[in-house]
Formats: sequence, structure tokens, C-alpha cells
Amino acid sequence: MHTNGDTLVFKEEVFRIVGCAIEVLNTLGHGLVEKPYENALVVEFGLQGIPFQQQPSFDIQYKGRKVGLFVPDLIAFNAIVVDAKVIDRITDHERGLMLNYLRTTDLRVGLILNFKRAKLDGNEWSYEFVSMRVYSWLK
Repeated sequence: MHTNGDTLVFKEEVFRIVGCAIEVLNTLGHGLVEKPYENALVVEFGLQGIPFQQQPSFDIQYKGRKVGLFVPDLIAFNAIVVDAKVIDRITDHERGLMLNYLRTTDLRVGLILNFKRAKLDGNEWSYEFVSMRVYSWLK
């Protein structure tokens, strides 16, 4: 887990999001496609009073011209990019995509939540049923 010094950036917010993800996984189970998990997080965020945007779009600029869009799954607390995944494991591809989301949105923290399995190995920071990685984009 990446931190700023000894302090996790947005610690309380991160743990609230992870709590929502655990509730979603405990309720839906593991192994569905990604969209139901994203939509269930939206419902749970609403129930928990977590401010969020679903599928906001951000322009990608090249020499002053728009050349594309980045569309993250969710932004919570106007500060944390949340990406729901159902994949065998989080790889450099997902990490790179998250870093691009952070650069594009000018945000500093991203969560990749992997709903693939009910149990995880020790290679990822995990709660009992949720795989999560935290990235801080340090300026």
C-alpha cells in the first residue's frame, strides 16, 4: 500500500469504501461480471451517505486538442477513483490504468477492488473477501 510518509491518504474514506465493497461482496457473492458490482457499490454508497459520481468522463488532451476520454467507474468523496474488477489478479495493466485515471483526474488516491474470489492470497492487501490496492499520486 502506498502512503505519504506514515499516514494513509484519505484513510477514513478508504476504509468506508472498503466496508461498502465487503458488504457488496457478502451480499452478491463473487464471480459476476463487473457492472453489477459497480452498480451495487452505487447503491451502498448512497445508503452509507458517501458522495460519488458514477462513470464521470474526463477529456484527454494532446497539444490542446481533445483526443479521447477516460471514464473511471466511480469517484467517491470527490477524491478517490474506485475501479471495480472481476479478474484473476491485479496486474501492471490495471495499475497503469489507475495511474492514468489519477493523472487525468488530478486526484491522488485510487482503489482497485477485485470481486473475482471470496478468498485471496497474500500478494495483495486484502480484507477477508475484498482485494484492494491503494495508489497515491504524489505531486
